[in-house]
Amino acid sequence: MTQDIVRYEQETGKVAVWRGVITESFKKWQRGERIYNRDKERIALYVSEDDKQKWQAFIDSDSGNNLNISKLIRNAVTFYIENINNAGTYEKVAQISHDLKSPLTIIKGFAELLLNTCKGRVDKDVEDKIREIFANSVVMEKIIKATIDNIDTSESRYDVLIVDDDPPTLELLTGYFEFKKISCKGLPTGMGVVKELLESRPKVLLLDVILPEVDGFTLCKQIKNDAALSNTKVIFLTAVPETHVRNKMDECKADGYILKPFNLVTLDVVKKYI
Repeated sequence: MTQDIVRYEQETGKVAVWRGVITESFKKWQRGERIYNRDKERIALYVSEDDKQKWQAFIDSDSGNNLNISKLIRNAVTFYIENINNAGTYEKVAQISHDLKSPLTIIKGFAELLLNTCKGRVDKDVEDKIREIFANSVVMEKIIKATIDNIDTSESRYDVLIVDDDPPTLELLTGYFEFKKISCKGLPTGMGVVKELLESRPKVLLLDVILPEVDGFTLCKQIKNDAALSNTKVIFLTAVPETHVRNKMDECKADGYILKPFNLVTLDVVKKYI
């Protein structure tokens, strides 16, 4: 018993005996039940049975691996806090899309229904009017989709992502942009760049060509061929011969290049994309 008490108090930071009485927490611990440490606070959450079943179904699915209800709630709250600004923008666009598309769906649907069920049963001029309404609905639908569905609801966390495996160069560039009050982030490797671009949405990528894991030309083509990232401006930052860079520009769809060694004023080309 004494060994159990010592181990319990070391693991949980709680006392096993209080005023000569064994605590309920210690009894639970002995039964293998979960004990909360002192540096954590338990929060009660009441939900409907339907919500609980939906959450449990998600946990039981492939997407919910290694989750339980508590982990799911913690992860959801953390995700919401980290993405609240982008979520707000998305919700506004979603509401506009809903308000425009919903009534149009009714108009278009009933017009199509009338054309299919009343053909030859109404005057021709009435049928022509219905057909015109349906045609205009299709046009309006295309306009709404082209306008609303292409709105970029993501917000940039910073302006420039710099990828260069030379630490002094990386330090020089980040220092320069910070001095110019241009938000930036530096990475010493090409690994994880696509993930970083998707999550942070910088406007410009300054990309070294010679990198240890993947060359900049290959990485640029991957970015530009990705529909979600194709609008990212990619500027090569390299010491390879200029003729070689020029020959690769069209193939990689890059937006520009800066040759090393460079003058700091050369970096001003970045400003036009911010």
